[in-house]
Amino acid sequence: MKNFLRLFSLFSFTPFIVNSQNASTIPVAKEIPKELIKHNHVRIDPYFWMNERDSKPVLDYIAEENNYSKRFFDQKEGLINTFLKEFDGRINPEETSAPFEIQGKTYQWRQIKDKDYRELILIENQKETVFFDENALALGHEYYSLGDFSISPNNELVAFSQDKIGRRNYAISFRENKSGKVLKEQIPNTDGSILWANDNQTVFYVKKDPTTLREFQIYRHVLGTSNTKDELIFEEKDERFAVYITKTLDKQFILIHSVSSTSSETWLIGADKPAEKAVCFLKREKDHLYEITHHETGFYILTNKNSPNRKLVFSKSIPNSVESCEVLIAHNNDVYLDEMEVFKSFLVVQSRKMGRTEISVGSLQATNFSSISMPEEVYELGLSFNENYESKVVNYHYTSLTSPSSIYKYNIESKTTQLFFQKTLIDPNFRSENYVSTRIWATANDGQKIPISIVYKKGIDLKKAPLLLYGYGSYGVTIPATFSATRLSLLDRGFVFAIAHIRGGKFLGEKWYQDGKLNHKRNTFTDFINAAEWMAMKGYCDPNSIYAQGGSAGGLLMGSVTNLAPYLFKGVIAQVPFVDVVSTMLDESIPLTVGEYEEWGNPNEEDAYWYMLSYSPYDHVKQMDYPAMLITTGYHDSQVQYWEPLKWVAKLRKNNTGNAPILFDCTMSAGHGGGSGRSTERLEVAKEFAFLCEIQGINE
Repeated sequence: MKNFLRLFSLFSFTPFIVNSQNASTIPVAKEIPKELIKHNHVRIDPYFWMNERDSKPVLDYIAEENNYSKRFFDQKEGLINTFLKEFDGRINPEETSAPFEIQGKTYQWRQIKDKDYRELILIENQKETVFFDENALALGHEYYSLGDFSISPNNELVAFSQDKIGRRNYAISFRENKSGKVLKEQIPNTDGSILWANDNQTVFYVKKDPTTLREFQIYRHVLGTSNTKDELIFEEKDERFAVYITKTLDKQFILIHSVSSTSSETWLIGADKPAEKAVCFLKREKDHLYEITHHETGFYILTNKNSPNRKLVFSKSIPNSVESCEVLIAHNNDVYLDEMEVFKSFLVVQSRKMGRTEISVGSLQATNFSSISMPEEVYELGLSFNENYESKVVNYHYTSLTSPSSIYKYNIESKTTQLFFQKTLIDPNFRSENYVSTRIWATANDGQKIPISIVYKKGIDLKKAPLLLYGYGSYGVTIPATFSATRLSLLDRGFVFAIAHIRGGKFLGEKWYQDGKLNHKRNTFTDFINAAEWMAMKGYCDPNSIYAQGGSAGGLLMGSVTNLAPYLFKGVIAQVPFVDVVSTMLDESIPLTVGEYEEWGNPNEEDAYWYMLSYSPYDHVKQMDYPAMLITTGYHDSQVQYWEPLKWVAKLRKNNTGNAPILFDCTMSAGHGGGSGRSTERLEVAKEFAFLCEIQGINE
């Protein structure tokens, strides 16, 4: 998510590229035509060879591309450093999280000055001790990620998971909290999640398929035994489904969730009886998604059964069907039920109406609700860390495009709200009121209204301002309108930043999602184009200075809109982009493929094949003037393999008839989320900002 000012058009930038980056230095990929045949249709892929991971030709070509982008960014070193200094001048080098409670003890994450990673601080009796030091754990590794940590119910042990490559493959370790001794036993090749049973001896964890990396098995491990003796307690054989585990707030059940895009199933294990077999709550049904939590009086269930936007029902015991349950909150076509939390004496529901989030706190019978919302137009509310089942207080967070995040506490007895924690910037000149945020509605090709959240610095001339438009539009994910301290560097240079809440997300409920998936996927792309056109037409930006950004499935969006409307965008940032849709979805050995059929379609079916082929960005690259493009990836990305953007760049560059730069930046020690560590993450943002400023003609 980023933005910038405007000075020169794309054409005024062209001579710089010719002069500063000699054409002979531009990488040219070798072509080895590969014939791909499906449904009697032949595609020729000249860059298919790039999926030979770790081969010398692939590594050499990536190095060539990285050197090319490095030469580009070396020329912008001064501007990149300016951005980094601005970030450092705004963001507290010892930034902290809100304090949070786990099993009666208080913890807080803290960033340490001049260090890349965080420390987890234990606060007891006004004394602070370092509970976890990520910097020590990361020592000697180019990449480090602490996946999860789970403290035993008696607080004597902690289980924690680590990834030191970036492929989201975590090893679980155990530590004695009093002595700090790390036990010898380890559990490799997990998804990183860990849950303790109530006996302080048993943990549950998730295994991934070694080829597809799909989470498909739940194991039970007893402390002090070899992981080779761990018991498989659940296996999901249907490749459309993935599994994960949670523990109910009342600590009575371990829940095993098996979920696809369209249906789900939950199994229960008593947390006091971890050796018992799991029991199915409600068997999976086609198009039925549900979530449950437990209260001492029974089970609360969020279900979409005959209720696209979901309803809340209750059952005193495991029900035979949803229909046999008591309806607490009926389905509403205008309100999507996002989340629920059930405490001992009250119920909390988070919902979204016309894009606005609201938290409702009421009785266990879902009556006498008090609503928590904000008077402004664009903001985000959400349930925060709530671990205490007995609590009479609910924690929730708030942020907006102009306001750093805050944590509030709502007391159910006094019905009062108290600010508990607020992030602040160390820049004394920052004022939220210096920025304007609003929601506007664009009109799509078919007449639908597309919500757009925008922010800009007060006083700029909007009609002359460059626009950075961000989009995603897949999996029902709603991109929240949240604050970014780094983004201020763009707003202060006169950029407008906007989020297009296009179809494929759930900003306007379930139907908004359904209208942007499978054979309605093209709505996602045309919505984004319509949003950009509408903002230009209505005077919210300079029509000649529109930039686009998206990552992962949002990278698919970037590839599609670039093919459909290259004239509309002056520059594009595509992060870990999913662009070779058909080839990837035909290869079941690639992680996540089969499970994605319910989102994109199964190209083994002819109708789905042709529809997916109609928008697959890689398959539609053609000779024309492309906008300036920065395409990034991580070599160890497990979700979008590095070769998709690599092939795409090679094909774009071959077919580009214009002179705008096309850059590829592959982090060799990173995965889907980019590099690890504060300095690496900020450098990546600064380079993106420098790219946009260079295209726009901003030099400082």
